[in-house]
Amino acid sequence: MTKRLSLLGSTGSIGTQCLDVAEKAGLEVVCLAAHSNSILLEAQARKFRPELVALVDEAAAKDLKVRLADTNIRVLSGLQGVCECAAFAHADTVLNSVVGMAGLAPTLAAIEAKKTIALANKETLVAGGALVMRLAKENGVSILPVDSEHSAIFQCLQGMHDKAELKSILLTASGGPFFGKTKAELAGVTLAEALHHPNWSMGAKITVDSATMMNKGLELIEAVWLFGVSPEQIRIIVHRESILHSAVEFSDNAVIAQLGVPDMRVPIQYALTYPARIESPVKRLSLTELGTLHFCLPDEDTFRCLPLCRKAIARGGLAPCVVNGANEMANRLFRKGKIGFLQIADLVEGALENVAGKQSYTREDIFAADQAARDYVLKAMR
Repeated sequence: MTKRLSLLGSTGSIGTQCLDVAEKAGLEVVCLAAHSNSILLEAQARKFRPELVALVDEAAAKDLKVRLADTNIRVLSGLQGVCECAAFAHADTVLNSVVGMAGLAPTLAAIEAKKTIALANKETLVAGGALVMRLAKENGVSILPVDSEHSAIFQCLQGMHDKAELKSILLTASGGPFFGKTKAELAGVTLAEALHHPNWSMGAKITVDSATMMNKGLELIEAVWLFGVSPEQIRIIVHRESILHSAVEFSDNAVIAQLGVPDMRVPIQYALTYPARIESPVKRLSLTELGTLHFCLPDEDTFRCLPLCRKAIARGGLAPCVVNGANEMANRLFRKGKIGFLQIADLVEGALENVAGKQSYTREDIFAADQAARDYVLKAMR
């Protein structure tokens, strides 16, 4: 099992864990790309000796080029540099863990280069699911999910003979740091409180998305495209322990679930070694130590981002792209202290109702709708 990996988003939470998996699994890392962390990327490059590295930030890329001047590693810059890493001829697998809408262009570049894609960038499918899945099919490209929930669903579906056997998907959610709180209690929450996730160690953007439950709404949309199901077939279940990562209900009412300790290295490794399973550095699960697992329905009246995502995918077209773009901007404004926590859902809802989204679209339409949603949020908060 020799695979040559191009890793996009190498300095983030998923990226650093991916490199841990790659090292232990003996995978060759041929490309590394990130946004602006030249210091960490230099250390990663010196350890894994890729042929190519890239940083989106031009100044950071210039700094990295100086840092790596004593090596034969090529240093690229800008989004084009990341896309070159995604399409690099010597890579056969691309793991895309770029945060947000910025991951769409590299995904498209990897598809057009006919690379196997391990996808940790859910916004790719949220914003342009119809286009992405069509191009993947036309190019014979496999898209393997890296999100723990989608990996769990993917694993549960192995061996299914006919799509008609699939009745529903049980998509689990941790509930985030504010589970059980009322709207009144959420009105004054701080960024530090929102970033205090009970189970997972993630980047700031996705942790805030977990706090609003927007992350679960985006995952619902992603699951529609990945598994070819209707939104109505996906049931969201809050599971505080994050042990049962998701499940699938079949036509005979049998339910198959995937369980494990909350460690992203398991789904990362499965995507990179699929269809093989190999030894993992992750702690073994002991159900007897856990004793009890809990499940309940989400509070969609309080955490309104979740039903807004369901509404967007039901509308179809670019409505999910609008919701995602508005959320990315609102999430950023909250992290900068410009708006309150509850305003995130207000702004997302406003964008969904006021920004037009085409039913059929090109890649240019995707980026235009995304920008229109962001512009709406900035205008609405003034």
